[in-house]
Amino acid sequence: MQNDRKSHPVMNLPDQFEIFDLSKGYNPEQISEFIENGGWAVGKYNEKRADMYNAPQYKNRRNIHMGIDIWAPAGEPVFAPLPGFVKYMANHSEEGNYGGAIVLEHTFEGNPIFALYGHLAPGSLRNLKKGQMLEAGDVVGRLGDETENGNWPPHLHFQLSINDPGEADMPGVVAEEELDQALETYPDPHIILGDWY
Repeated sequence: MQNDRKSHPVMNLPDQFEIFDLSKGYNPEQISEFIENGGWAVGKYNEKRADMYNAPQYKNRRNIHMGIDIWAPAGEPVFAPLPGFVKYMANHSEEGNYGGAIVLEHTFEGNPIFALYGHLAPGSLRNLKKGQMLEAGDVVGRLGDETENGNWPPHLHFQLSINDPGEADMPGVVAEEELDQALETYPDPHIILGDWY
């Protein structure tokens, strides 16, 4: 899917895809089956998600999503939407975390903006070096499967930050009392990805 921002698609999202409403509940088995049957879906930004974040670090208190998810088969490539360079890389292997995570620093409307690419296969980290320049359309990595991406059905978590996060990490979900500040720090990814919903 193309957008009107002159950026490259971050994934090969087909013309037909679902938009998940995870405010009504989360069923990982159902999502995994949907993906195994070739389905693609998008998960929303600034969505309060019910019963999804039960790992110890969330306690289901941090449950408002600060990125956009693209649910797709493991191994699907993820692309840089804009030119940028590799700022940080890490493998967050604990339950409920990002697995392979890469932060690229892009320039958007004349200012630096930092993009987190989460839930990648950890092998993606071996293909890049800190400081490496990527052009729009270059492969950032590939989606990891449940055994390597924090035990989630395969998907990309794409999140923006106006501040340098200092590491290959951003809070992908925040609590209600953190939301106002989070909306300022982590802008809607549609500004780069285009309008999908």
